[in-house]
Amino acid sequence: MVERRENHHINTVRREFAEGKLDKREFLRTSTLLGLSSAAAYAFVGKVTGESIIRPARADMPMGGTMRIALRTIDLKNPHTFSWVIDSNACRGVVEYMTRTGVDNVTRGWLVESWEASDDLKTWTLHVRQGIKWRNGRDFTAEDCIWNIKHCLDDATGSSVQGLMKGYMLETYETGETDESGNPKTATRLWDANAIEKVDDFTIRLNCQAAQLAVPEHLFHYPFLILDPEEGGVFQPGSNGTGAFDLVEYNVGKNGKMVKVGSHWSGNGPYLDAIEIVDVGDDQSAAIGVLASKQVHVVDGADIMQLPAFQNMPHVQILTATTAQTAVARMRAGTTPLADDPRVVKAMRMAVDSALILQLAHANLGAPAEHHHVAPIHPEYATLPAWTRDVEGAKALLAEAGHPDGIDLEIACKPDPAWELAAIQGMVEQWKEANIRVAINVMPSAQFWEIWDKAPFGFTSWTHRPLGVMVLGLAYRSGVPWNESNFSNAKFDELLTKAEGFLDVEKRREVMAEIQALMQEEGPIVQPIWRAVYIPADKSVLGMETHPTGYYFWENYAIQA
Repeated sequence: MVERRENHHINTVRREFAEGKLDKREFLRTSTLLGLSSAAAYAFVGKVTGESIIRPARADMPMGGTMRIALRTIDLKNPHTFSWVIDSNACRGVVEYMTRTGVDNVTRGWLVESWEASDDLKTWTLHVRQGIKWRNGRDFTAEDCIWNIKHCLDDATGSSVQGLMKGYMLETYETGETDESGNPKTATRLWDANAIEKVDDFTIRLNCQAAQLAVPEHLFHYPFLILDPEEGGVFQPGSNGTGAFDLVEYNVGKNGKMVKVGSHWSGNGPYLDAIEIVDVGDDQSAAIGVLASKQVHVVDGADIMQLPAFQNMPHVQILTATTAQTAVARMRAGTTPLADDPRVVKAMRMAVDSALILQLAHANLGAPAEHHHVAPIHPEYATLPAWTRDVEGAKALLAEAGHPDGIDLEIACKPDPAWELAAIQGMVEQWKEANIRVAINVMPSAQFWEIWDKAPFGFTSWTHRPLGVMVLGLAYRSGVPWNESNFSNAKFDELLTKAEGFLDVEKRREVMAEIQALMQEEGPIVQPIWRAVYIPADKSVLGMETHPTGYYFWENYAIQA
């Protein structure tokens, strides 16, 4: 049996919380990442503050019924390469994750029930929950987790998981081949043959080349679904899983259906007999209509422009969440000379009034952004000097870059949700004042999803992550699959890996201040706003909460007849 030892840093964060040096949110997040159970963490909060630490018990939920949800149906074939939360929600009831980060941003054990980190945060021991079986009756073991980790980290898979784990699990090497320009081709591989170690049938050890605090949260990255290795990493109706539902029908762009196949191993649910998915496409009025007429119980991805209509429906409840959801206008390096000059994108940042875009596009629900993709709700967010609009400064910077008469661009985007197009239209009008002339190419969502990471200039939505270092690793670390801007900055990579290894949030924030300033000066994005989000649901829906990342946990929900 593997000895389980509490990380000594847990006592440090306990003491700092008790002394008022650490707030409740950061104590809960950090202590649970280090391996303290969420129950024990909440209990310690109660002991220190005197507040109730008993989370509300789930009421007796009615059994049976079918929940219908308006949800886009995107190709599910290769889950480890999912680009959108939508995809993962459509199969989340069938296949699951090693961990689960809840609506409170606290990460708990799931298929992996617990973990310990070494004091230097370089060795992580993961304990696989015993007694779980795949739907076909086979025992779920450490081998299943190891296969999925390796599959996600394999260059041939192309999973965005690489963006999270590259700094501590992978190394870059030259393949011996050259590209068309004669430059050496590179690839990635595990940094050490023993980087992923099977200790026994229910224990895994990750031996990292660098310290990393957020391993348990990385395991809940939405493409990191745990698939049956015997099915080779693909997913389709009838695929095996550890969840309580079976996907029995799925038609891209049309509909899908999951049906209950038994009780869930957690002992919680499922309560529903089935979940039916209806894809209403890009038509905003259709989403309103299907909920108004009670054809569906829930609308996923509801736009802020639709909120008044949903609020006026007496049978609808509005479930809200504070998030780090956003969207960025980004240039892709290597596609045009303009995209390769950081002065051009900085001038575009300088020409934008983010507060006005928030008002025009998102009804002031959220917060203005500062063009570095780290949100005020992230624990390591650093307060920098206020970013203000400077049209004349933008013109001067363009002239310095060789464009005294301005520039002409085309931005690719999709029509749904409507706030995205409204934000683009607002920025286009502001850019005009700086002689930045931008044509808008609105394409159907399905077409945009195919080119989102390839367009020379595009507007892309990014969902919430609990830590600022997570989204930066996914989106801007050199060479990772989701680096849609093709941004490559050695100093940024160095600082990010450094920040990822700090347990002390103040030390992490010091490094983050450098990263945020670097992004404002040299980064590839114009980021106007942070979003507040909501779910409109029929009042008959029970047990549903708005997850800040937009996840649905199907086994938790019920329908009141």
